[in-house]
Amino acid sequence: MNAPEKTGVLIHPADNVVTVVEEVSPGDVVRYVTPDGPRLVRAADAVPFGHKVALADLAPGEKIVKYHEVIGTASEPIARGRHVHAHNVRSGVQGGVR
Repeated sequence: MNAPEKTGVLIHPADNVVTVVEEVSPGDVVRYVTPDGPRLVRAADAVPFGHKVALADLAPGEKIVKYHEVIGTASEPIARGRHVHAHNVRSGVQGGVR
């Protein structure tokens, strides 16, 4: 059986996160569009509406990019498909951007 397909929005092609526009469950496939066409990422976690999913593995201290802007840094390893939010990101407001 195929996993449910959910919708995500890639704000800028250089972003390393996609924003989901509906609630996502672990195992769901998030579909988003790039300039090169549609792409898929499988969610590893539950992700609430409006939150982010990692599009690549991110190491601690690595920059989180959304809107083609650095919005913070990973505070712990974040694997592709994981929920990206305050629990694993040090925000720029907290001095997380170097």
